[in-house]
Amino acid sequence: MEHDDGRPWLASYAPGVPADVEEPDETVTRTLERVVAEHGARVATDVLRATTTYAELGTRVGRAAGALHAAGVRPGDRVALVLPNCATHVVAFYAVLRLGAVVVEHNPTYTAEELGHQLADSGATVALVWTKAVVPVLDAREATDLRTIVAVDLAADLPRTSRLALRLPLPAARRSNEALRARVPLAPGVTTWRELVRGAAPLPDDHPHPALDDVALLQYTGGTTGTPKGAVLTHRNIAVNAAQGQAWTGHQPGRETVYAALPFFHAFGLTLCLTYAVRIAATSVIFPKFDVDTVLAAQRRRPATFFPGVPPMFERLAAAARSTGTDLTSIRQAISGAMALSPSTASAWESVTGGILVEGYGMTETSPVALGSPVSDARRPGTLGLPFPSTRMRVVDPEDPTREVAPGGRGELLLHGPQVFAGYWRRPEDTAAVLVELDGRTWLRTGDVVVVEEGGFVRLVDRIKEVIITGGFNVYPSQVEDHLRLMPGIEDVAVVGVPGSGDLGERVVAAVVLAQGGPSVDLATVREWCERRLARYALPRDLVVLPELPRSQIGKVLRRVVRQRVMDDDDAR
Repeated sequence: MEHDDGRPWLASYAPGVPADVEEPDETVTRTLERVVAEHGARVATDVLRATTTYAELGTRVGRAAGALHAAGVRPGDRVALVLPNCATHVVAFYAVLRLGAVVVEHNPTYTAEELGHQLADSGATVALVWTKAVVPVLDAREATDLRTIVAVDLAADLPRTSRLALRLPLPAARRSNEALRARVPLAPGVTTWRELVRGAAPLPDDHPHPALDDVALLQYTGGTTGTPKGAVLTHRNIAVNAAQGQAWTGHQPGRETVYAALPFFHAFGLTLCLTYAVRIAATSVIFPKFDVDTVLAAQRRRPATFFPGVPPMFERLAAAARSTGTDLTSIRQAISGAMALSPSTASAWESVTGGILVEGYGMTETSPVALGSPVSDARRPGTLGLPFPSTRMRVVDPEDPTREVAPGGRGELLLHGPQVFAGYWRRPEDTAAVLVELDGRTWLRTGDVVVVEEGGFVRLVDRIKEVIITGGFNVYPSQVEDHLRLMPGIEDVAVVGVPGSGDLGERVVAAVVLAQGGPSVDLATVREWCERRLARYALPRDLVVLPELPRSQIGKVLRRVVRQRVMDDDDAR
């Protein structure tokens, strides 16, 4: 725990890592300009062999910014990005920011209802949307402020030979084409990215850049309640977290090849695979979705040096590399996040790469990385690691954040640092609930219960917020429960996460009480019902029927008791 006399965890830092970082004096857009000037000839992005240099990226961003400005985008406007990973996502992200506008990232696989809530809440007026997500956005548009929807064709980012192959009258080509693109409906206010930027004049060089404390990004998160709200991240937040990451890894500009297999619409992927990669002038090998064979093929032609990912990625790639003989020894460093990294997974990865795999911890509210295991022999798989440079922590009584727990005791983790967000978009009460003033500093209440071990290493022991993490995605039990309560045949429901296997991390389980005399309910019908409103990763994978749900004296469902019953049933099988 941090006290006035210092930060004892600093003694566990890897050699050369500073206690504090010098906060960047440049916005995210200024960083890109500097990298374009210093590393223009270097490949910035590689999407299935289609490459863009930093000089070309700078040109594309300038033209896109000019096109968006001509379309009416102004400083402070919110622009929604509903896109998978692709080169156009990178261009659009920086073009929006260059105008002083605000990027709002969305999962492109969300349903119309999920997208509708976020689009309405942010007040976005323009949305850049993957062609396969245009219909859900159109379905949600009536309740939003959207005036322009720009359809983005992922196939346009592929090499010419790959684009031509999609036209072949072959079953494989048709399947690939259907996976990448969809027909764009004719509707008022709908155009295409190609039409938008075709012939657009570049934004003038003297157009004002945003300021460091201007809002750059709204990233939707359930926080500690499960109700999606927009975390407000400034240019300073994003820039300093990239600087903290560089101090932690020791990466030098222009030398790294980063594999962008994490989605950009997720805070972890956005920082590590996009803004951080640009800061260090890395070549980003971009994957529209994670696929083991595609990653290994890329490794053979453009080997990675740095791989941010989630534990299932490392497990599957290590196993595939052993079975295929693919050489992964170019990957000197990897960082795992979003769910617990087991020592066995870390060991398997390090045995095939000869490099180091460390765990990181953070939240959308911390831009997102706040802690990490040292990139050295002192790393401890299974722990969250140590506070990043310029980051301080406290472990406190969850009921009274002014009271620190005794050394080695369990308590809620509080964080203070320049990467901590500015608050939730237009939600002052929610902001006040997580940002507290103590000893003249603003602290973020993480909602996570931890223990600080010898050397300052932090170990996660429980989650106050009960979020289920499956495959690296957050599933909020209350949202699944609210939908299932409307299903005929179900009287009551509790949704919990239990340890899964393979790629899951945790699996989503619905414990239901059946309505007397109602229709029959089984897992297949539950999943079919949930598919109407929920993302695929949020669908229950198991169904448990209970005579009643365990409740506290005040009537609150005891999810922890339900979870234990499910786990006990698993053990008994």
